[in-house]
Amino acid sequence: MARPLRIKLVTVGASWGGIEASSKLFSALPANFPVPVVFVQHQRMSSEDRLARLLARKTALKVVSIEHGMHLEPGTLYIAPAGYHTLVENDGSVALSLHWPVHYSRPSIDELFITAGDVFGRSAMAVLLTGANEDGAVGMCHIARRGGITVAQDPATAEAPVMPAAAIEAGGAGYVMPLEEIADFLIENAFGLEG
Repeated sequence: MARPLRIKLVTVGASWGGIEASSKLFSALPANFPVPVVFVQHQRMSSEDRLARLLARKTALKVVSIEHGMHLEPGTLYIAPAGYHTLVENDGSVALSLHWPVHYSRPSIDELFITAGDVFGRSAMAVLLTGANEDGAVGMCHIARRGGITVAQDPATAEAPVMPAAAIEAGGAGYVMPLEEIADFLIENAFGLEG
């Protein structure tokens, strides 16, 4: 039985091993996914367009590289550009920032999660996948404190377990699950289905 949509934005972060993990996750989401998905992958400046092209071949979602001021639309996967933080704005758009790197990274997963939590509160969902540093743990705690849904990949299933383990250790992960279960969890929550 359907219930009113609770989730209005899904944010996903990954680092080491994230291209393979995110490809698996996004390939399982349908074209009619009812909310926007914003993805931060730690990457080199030269790899940005390649990541968008790769993911476009793997998913039914529309895939776009984020540009400053872009408004977020359902059924679309937004790829954060290398070299800029991606920030969610109050009007439902995204901004790009050149602020200092966080955990040596720009884009930073924490910056995305924190601004998503500020704007969407309990209607935000954060997913933290494989990675080799602690980026995302603070932002995940921020979303959890605002009543949003937070999911960490089970570190035992992650190519690099440090990132999801840091979020779990910090108390920010409301759910911990293997990569293979995350897409169904997103679909259930985004479509408002009873689990």
